[in-house]
Amino acid sequence: MKRRSFFKLVGSSAAAAALFPAVARASALSPNRKWRSYQLTYQVTLPASGKVAKLWLPLPDASDTVYQFTQGNNWSGKATASAFYMLPGTQSPVFFALWQKGEERTVKVSSIVKTADRSVDLSSYQAPAKVSIPQNMKRYLQPTRHIPLDDVVKKTAHSVTGQANARTPLQQARAIYDWVIDNVAYDTNGRGQGSGDLRSLLSRKENLSGKCADIHTLFVGMARACGIPARIQYGIRIDDSILNKNLGKSGDISTSQHCQAEFYLSGLGWVPVNPSDVARVMAAESLPRDHDSISQLREKLFGSWEMNWVAFNEREDVDLGTTKASAAISKLPFFSYPHAEIDGRQQNSLEPESFSYKIVSAALVGTGAKL
Repeated sequence: MKRRSFFKLVGSSAAAAALFPAVARASALSPNRKWRSYQLTYQVTLPASGKVAKLWLPLPDASDTVYQFTQGNNWSGKATASAFYMLPGTQSPVFFALWQKGEERTVKVSSIVKTADRSVDLSSYQAPAKVSIPQNMKRYLQPTRHIPLDDVVKKTAHSVTGQANARTPLQQARAIYDWVIDNVAYDTNGRGQGSGDLRSLLSRKENLSGKCADIHTLFVGMARACGIPARIQYGIRIDDSILNKNLGKSGDISTSQHCQAEFYLSGLGWVPVNPSDVARVMAAESLPRDHDSISQLREKLFGSWEMNWVAFNEREDVDLGTTKASAAISKLPFFSYPHAEIDGRQQNSLEPESFSYKIVSAALVGTGAKL
């Protein structure tokens, strides 16, 4: 039995602009913006053991921003129950499937997504005389289970911004960004994206190190401690990088999950930053912080993202269930890996071969027209 759920793919810029408001906005704001199209595909086969198996897959965010929009998802395979749904309160799609004992547990899920490099011009930004944070931004100032805003975090943040004599939110965010790059090493031996647990990271004091989720959790926590709304976007790399060979992946991207950070400026909006990738290149190439290529990358990634990457969602402490059938055994700290349970036992998302799953990205040729 085969089931599919999909949206019609559009083949022209005019049609795309009509169906996706973000495309029209992007065209108006930047007529020369170049969009690239990709197909992201999951191939999953769960073990035949146990009575009930459940699967959740994170899919490209459907918010339709000026740097990313989706053109639908589809799936094929067999399942007792299946659904595409949004994480509550978001435009972040999830694919869910459930199998009973004796059923073949194989699915293929594909998404079509377009991305365009993202850059915010900070050179002429002037902070409003009276900084006002919109009500819907205030949740990005709140502590979470993995991003506590305790005395340690607050003292560290205020010490960093104080030493830099940073007075405005932009100056404070830049001071925190530079401090994170200068003081946190990228852990090349760590698994996955790290735990994203700020308290655990800071407990190491003189030996601060971690992966992208850890490094960006530190940036976000310190920004929030200074009253600057900040968040992490979780996703996956889908193409090679033009900035550095260590910052991209195409083809088999089963272990290429990656996250990025943002902070909010009144009168401007969300500003992209990526201190983790600066640290990653330093570690991969054994380069000092004052090396020319690192200095250039540091400047480049404060205010921009290279969009050889797709965002899934920006949720923390994620509850995957919308119904009793789709409920997971516990909340996830973040959701960027396939998640599966067999009779309530979680499968290891960091072991794609034993899980087993494969994630593949493919650039769609001839779809990078300027809109």
